[in-house]
Parts: sequence; structure tokens; C-alpha cells
Amino acid sequence: QVQLVESGGGLVQAGGSLRLSCAASGRAVISYGMGWFRQAPGKEREFVANIEWTGTNTYVSDSVKGRFTISRNNAKTTVFLQMNGLKPENTAVYYCAARKFLMLSQTTAPEYDYWGQGTQVTVSS
Repeated sequence: QVQLVESGGGLVQAGGSLRLSCAASGRAVISYGMGWFRQAPGKEREFVANIEWTGTNTYVSDSVKGRFTISRNNAKTTVFLQMNGLKPENTAVYYCAARKFLMLSQTTAPEYDYWGQGTQVTVSS
């Protein structure tokens, strides 16, 4: 019902910034909230941030609080992840995910029903 396509990944120096985008399309897309996850080689998929389905509230994990920001456009068709002060340990494949009527408390991968293909973020030292 919902299709997600991430973009904006790439190679950046430590301390630099990158802005990821997730384009959402499909029926009743305005009823879906979205989250950002990341997965580094050999590690579990990790929650980064989410925005609840109304688009009013956001939540960012403690590990990136103050450096990363999640936002959306007014039509709720694109969600962004602004990443500042990037560190080498932030290197991972970043995924956006969606769930109908998403609440901020839903921060684990199994709680999301739709996923994008992922975009690689590499931070060099």
C-alpha cells in the first residue's frame, strides 16, 4: 500500500553533514508515520528517529540527539533525516520505514510494515 524510496546517502568526512530523503507514495499515505533505522555490518538494525502519523511529534534516539533531526514536507510525501556532526561510527545503511497510525513509542523494526531499499552513509575519519 505504501512504497518508500531513500536517497541522499554518500561519503562524508567526520564532522560533516548529510541530508537523507525518503519519498513515500501509495494509498492513504497521510495516515502513516515513518521512522529511520540504520544497520552497520555485523550489527542489529538500530532505531534512529521517527515521526508520528499526524506529523506533529518526533522522537530521536539518545545516541544522535542534538545532531540528527527528522522532519517532513507539508504534503507528508517526503521525510528527511538531517545528520550533522557525523562520526565514523555512524557509518551504516540507513532505511526509512512506515506504519499506519504510527506512535512515537514504536521504535523496533518489527513494528514497521513497509521498508525502503536503504541508502549507504559512509563517514571517513
